[in-house]
Amino acid sequence: MFETLTKGFRAARQSLQGLQELTEENIAAALRDVRVSLLEADVEFGVTKAFLERVRSSVLGEVVKTKVDHKGRKQKVTAEEHFIKACHDELTALMGPVDTSLRFSSYGITKIMMVGLQGSGKTTSAAKLALYLQKQYQKKPMLVAADVYRPAAIQQLKVLGQQLDIPVYAEEGGSSPPDICERSLAFARANKRDLVIFDTAGRLAIDETLMGELESIKRKTVPDDIYLVVDAMIGQDAVNTAREFNDRIDLHGIVLTKMDGDARGGAALSIKQITGKPIKFVGMGEGLGQLEEFRPEGLASRILGFGDIVGLMKDFEGIVDEEKAEEEARKLLEGRFTFIDFLEQIRSIKKMGSLRDLLDKMPFFPDGLPEGVTVDDRELVKVEAIIQSMTPLERTRPSVFNTPTRIRRVARGSGRSEREVQELLSKFRTMQRMMEQIGGSPGFWGNLPGVKQLRQMQSLQGVDMDALFGGAGGALPAPDGGLPRGHRPLRLTAASSKDREKDKNKKKAQRRARKGKRR
Repeated sequence: MFETLTKGFRAARQSLQGLQELTEENIAAALRDVRVSLLEADVEFGVTKAFLERVRSSVLGEVVKTKVDHKGRKQKVTAEEHFIKACHDELTALMGPVDTSLRFSSYGITKIMMVGLQGSGKTTSAAKLALYLQKQYQKKPMLVAADVYRPAAIQQLKVLGQQLDIPVYAEEGGSSPPDICERSLAFARANKRDLVIFDTAGRLAIDETLMGELESIKRKTVPDDIYLVVDAMIGQDAVNTAREFNDRIDLHGIVLTKMDGDARGGAALSIKQITGKPIKFVGMGEGLGQLEEFRPEGLASRILGFGDIVGLMKDFEGIVDEEKAEEEARKLLEGRFTFIDFLEQIRSIKKMGSLRDLLDKMPFFPDGLPEGVTVDDRELVKVEAIIQSMTPLERTRPSVFNTPTRIRRVARGSGRSEREVQELLSKFRTMQRMMEQIGGSPGFWGNLPGVKQLRQMQSLQGVDMDALFGGAGGALPAPDGGLPRGHRPLRLTAASSKDREKDKNKKKAQRRARKGKRR
């Protein structure tokens, strides 16, 4: 995601590495890289030009201040850091300020009108928004199927409503959308619903019939909020669509969909600047729970290649049950982690969205993923298929895989090769051994900062990422089933004081013996 945008900022950052000051020449070279990536990402030309000028003004002639670390030592901010900080601030300002507020009615029913073109994800977004408001604000939502021109849209909304246990109001027999929306309010009052979301009709392109119908719905229902749903993957066309809708029906906010796909990012950077309307929510996946409040500072950080830890933690909070996560982490660190637990972890990750999006939010790859490493969600499906082809005994006790016949049977049942099954088993055993060693090491090892952080991460998820990405660029296990090639085994030992004293005396005796020989 945003790879087109990120590569330009990455190139600019690399061109400034090692420089002590920012000059007209090196700033111009860095901004040239940024300009190319912005235009390739389909950011509107005027927005691009204004952004680059603001960055130039903020870094040129600015006094670079020193910063003080936690030990009180002064450290000078580098030219690269100063430039990136300016880019981050200007990106945040370009997409902000943050406005995810909702206009809830002080009395009666709150009404939200969803508008947009066909194929933008309007129906799914209406269901996602209903679930979000139900969870976050304890509302009692109802969905209204007002797209009478596409029977499939009505059926889709009904199916989504059943999945979420949210009522859907729909009419048969040629009623007009404005009348359906108006009558749905009486139904909502009778059924004690305090929030109604209208899923209106769309067109392949903006036309007078569509706009007239939307204006009629607005006049008859007086919605508290009108949200335009736009597909982020269509780039600059999304901005043009938003401008035209806003001119006719005065939007209150925008919902960007398909932000987890191959979106170039141009719409996210341009749409607020062109329309003046805030981006309220972004759709980050196909799951009904994958609707996020728009956070420009988080998106700016991801565009610059520094991840989004706040967004990642919000994802974890929405998926992971705290007590269950602690129990799983305890089992993992005690070596009691089984394939049943592993399967649950995989399913939790799949709920959070695509693996690529998950990695984008992690601040571990500021220069992008290592060359040759690819992330494929199908790897999770492969691992899940292999585990599901195991018997209950094999899932609980992986140690029973000591005969080729078991591996052969699991491979056939999952449609994978025997080598893939062996790789998964090998990596799983390695993870068990390492976690057991770390979890059982008291004293010095248990208090190491790295181990502490690892424990905290295990409390959040406890997932062996290498086992998930194996075959998609990850390292292959060693032939003997140990750690991947090129890695040394992690040896953690907790020696007692008596053992240490004995070892110390032994070394002294050896030194004395060597001295005696030299004499």
